[in-house]
Amino acid sequence: MLYDNYISAVTLTTPIDNRSYLYNLPAVNYLRENKLRFTKNVTFFVGENGAGKSTLIEAIATAFGFNPEGGTRNFNFSTNKSHSTLWQNLTLSKNKLPKDGFFLRAESFYNVASNIEEIYGGELSSGVGTPYGKKSLHKQSHGESFLALVQNRFSGNGVYILDEPEAALSPMKIMTLMAQIDQLAKQNSQFIIATHSPMLMTMPNADILEFSQDGIKSVSYKETEHYQVTKNFLDNPERMLRYLLD
Repeated sequence: MLYDNYISAVTLTTPIDNRSYLYNLPAVNYLRENKLRFTKNVTFFVGENGAGKSTLIEAIATAFGFNPEGGTRNFNFSTNKSHSTLWQNLTLSKNKLPKDGFFLRAESFYNVASNIEEIYGGELSSGVGTPYGKKSLHKQSHGESFLALVQNRFSGNGVYILDEPEAALSPMKIMTLMAQIDQLAKQNSQFIIATHSPMLMTMPNADILEFSQDGIKSVSYKETEHYQVTKNFLDNPERMLRYLLD
């Protein structure tokens, strides 16, 4: 099945300064020779730390017009300008314009929630309905606020870029998130998600792009190191613990 994605490909169109830490990132090395294509409406970025997953997903989100710390394309706050300049070197191939969109990243979600509080504080404290629900995101647990945002703010026909959304979620809540992603994907939405969760990777009809020192390749979830290590550990935790701790 072919998907008419909002973002169909990412290309590195201007060179990276060889003095920058970005220059030697495996993901950047891959993009020097290859166009990264999005062939499904749900795409996962997976792989070891340091391969460039979060750096690339941040750059894609920023190049698409999202606030680097997260939020919609209308958010323009900045608490710490720590994002990279990689977005300036990328060109996104776009097929159409979305009606909705959001960039959600675990590490700066508190800042996004604070900005939402500034905008909707009165309505949230009084229980009046807002695009983010009826309760302050700061007055919910981290996981509850994540899901409240997805369930209330994500309306479909949109681009949703998520960086490690599982960070705040229990296994049961990860399954709730999966159901929300599936529902929104069926409502003409596109997801690009960086994750370490082998549970999320089981989403049907998703493309899993594995980042490594050798580049980026599409794999099945059972081929990922995340699945294999987790399965080996849970199949025999005592043996794994003896190996790790002895």
